[in-house]
Order: sequence, then C-alpha cells, then structure tokens
Amino acid sequence: MQPLSQTERDLVSGIDQQRMLSRTQEWAAINSGTDNLEGLARMAQALSEAFAALPGDVTLRDPAPVVVVDADGREVEKPHGRHLVCSVRPEAERRFLLTGHMDTVFAVDHPFQEQQWLDDETLNGPGTADMKGGIAIIAEALMALETSDVASSIGYDVMINADEETGSLSSAALIDELARGKFAALTYEPSALPNGTLAHARGGSGNFSVTFTGKSAHAGRNPQDGRNAIVAAADCAVRLKAMQHADLPINPAKIDGGAANNVVPDHAILRFNIRPKTTQAAEEFSRNLDALVQTLAREHDLAVVLHGGISRPPKPVDEKAQKLFDLVRDTGAALGHTIGWQSTGGVCDGNNIAANHVPVVDTMGVRGGKIHSPDEFMIAPSLTERAQLSAIVLHRLATGDML
Repeated sequence: MQPLSQTERDLVSGIDQQRMLSRTQEWAAINSGTDNLEGLARMAQALSEAFAALPGDVTLRDPAPVVVVDADGREVEKPHGRHLVCSVRPEAERRFLLTGHMDTVFAVDHPFQEQQWLDDETLNGPGTADMKGGIAIIAEALMALETSDVASSIGYDVMINADEETGSLSSAALIDELARGKFAALTYEPSALPNGTLAHARGGSGNFSVTFTGKSAHAGRNPQDGRNAIVAAADCAVRLKAMQHADLPINPAKIDGGAANNVVPDHAILRFNIRPKTTQAAEEFSRNLDALVQTLAREHDLAVVLHGGISRPPKPVDEKAQKLFDLVRDTGAALGHTIGWQSTGGVCDGNNIAANHVPVVDTMGVRGGKIHSPDEFMIAPSLTERAQLSAIVLHRLATGDML
C-alpha cells in the first residue's frame, strides 16, 4: 500500500461534505424517472450549473433515436431526455472518462418521492444512492483534482446520461464515442454492498421482443382455420427457457396479445431478457435464436418478427482493469477503508465502456443499498469517503503508469 503523500492530503482537504449532501438532496427532490422528460430537463439544468464550475465546456447532447415495439406490435420511436457532457482539456494526451446517470426508476406518479433520515447517517430517498449521490461525488472529486499541479497535464470527459435505467439505448453511441482512447474510466453506481464492496466482473444483458402474427378464426365453428399467436408465443417462451444454462440466464417476462375467449388470437408479443456471462454465450444464443424464430414460423404457420438485441456486452476483468481495481483498493486502504470486490449479474454503463477495451471501475459512488425500491438509502458520510477516494485515484492515474 502506498501511503498518502502530503500532496494527496492537501488535495482532499477542501472536499466539502455539506455541499455534496445538499446537492444530493436537492437533486433527489427532482423526479427524474426515465420517462419523465420534464423532470430530466430540470435535472440536466441543475447538473449543468454544478459542472460549469469545472474549466471545460458543458453541453447537452440530443438522444439518439430509439425504436421500441408497442403492445400492438408496432415499431414506435420512444422519446428520451438529453445527456450532459462536460469536456475538459480535450487536447491532453492522457484523458479519463467519468460517467453517471441522472434518471431513476421512479416514475412521476410513483409513491416514493420523499426523503427521510433513518438515523444520523442514513438518508432514505429516491435516487439518493442510485445515483444522485454519485454525481455529487464526481463534481466534488474533480473540483479537488483541479487544485493540483498535475491537473493541467490531463483531461477528462464527464457524461451523465438520461436513460441508464432502461439500458442506455439513446446514449450507447455517445458512451462509445467518449470511451475511445481513454486511459481509464470511473463510473459512479453505488457500491455493490453497503460496506463499500465494488462490483468486479459483470455479465451482459439483452432485451428482445418477438411479434407473432397469426390468423383469427371462430374458436367454436372453425378453429382449424386460425393460427394461434398466443400458443406460438407460449411455445417460444418454453423453448427459450430450455435454452438457459449456467452462462446464459433467460427470463421470458411478458406476453401481450390475445382477444375474446371465442376468437383464435392472431396477435401476440413475447418480451424476454437474457444475461450472458460470456461473449461466447451471447454469440451462441444469437445463432440459436435465429434458428428458433424460423422453426416457430414454420411449425405454427405464422409470421414471426424479432426485435431487440444485446445492449450491455459482458464485462470481464482483464489485466489492465485488474490493475485499476488494485489501485482503488490500495488508495482506499491509504484512506483507512477496506475495499473488496465481487462479481455480479447486474449491468451498467461500465459494460459499454469496457467493450471499448478501457479499464473501468463502475461502483465508485456512495455506500448504500436497497436501490430500485422505496427502501433505497445512502450512507451520508460515504460522500466524503468516496470523493476523497476518487480524487486521489485520479491524481495517481495522472502521475503514474500503473495501467
């Protein structure tokens, strides 16, 4: 373990707990569910003001078009909020990427909208951990970094997207653009466990919709003339589940469609998710799915259309990424914190960053837990813990060649 130098101690001396806490509470009071475009616009404005304190350009990027399948099987464009990018010293040879997301899973009409203190250190509130506290850490750590002598020799991009909770479909190209050529990346999802444990290797994720178009008929008079789309969708769900194995969890999640009980249904949509743990498993599934679609169309004598794909590739931890994890662990130890890691089946923008062969640690945010539920909480002192950790990690990345 490399102990803290006097330079590093001075670097973090100005980190302001109250400023981070106030920002987190202010931002958590803004409902910014992924579909709440008005709330996302308010969040983007508030974040623009916070990141304007850094010596770079803050812009709001328009979302890329995203097409989804509605309950009637039609492909429709889904609107998204704009994504914030703060770019500092783009001409620097060594540059970093820091990412977060402004959206939450709580819709504007969700009952979980208020904050409350559970004890002197634990704040319960929507988005406090996932991840408005993390965004406050990004801003504070970079403000601290800018006070150092090495800041002028490095550059970085900050990207806060508006659609991470639904797969980052409208920001995936932006993430790819910003990740290319970066020396390292940090993402500010909350810790994997309340004790500060990091997420290590991650599986991938893909969401799919399969539309079945059959032929309606009277269920009593001439059912043989119909082509039952619901039966085909159910058959597909069963066959998909049978394709599951240790490296490929598959979850058939929902079937839309059907009609009155006395009508053979001519329309159905099956929606399902996969979690490939390896690239090989993802590629093998893609081939098998194409074959399954053809088989179902033939055996049920109806039309089958596939929509969707893998939006989060699996994230293994290679040698460079492991060195970054080691750096975070050792820096934490120098600050008096024990930081470990564990693999997880969850996914985030770290998956997309790693696909660009950039080392990334993607749980640099607050310590907290029970995210995506009304019991979500943030451990408030971890704002300072993690801001200090990030500032020193970035300083050491700027001054060393450890990756």
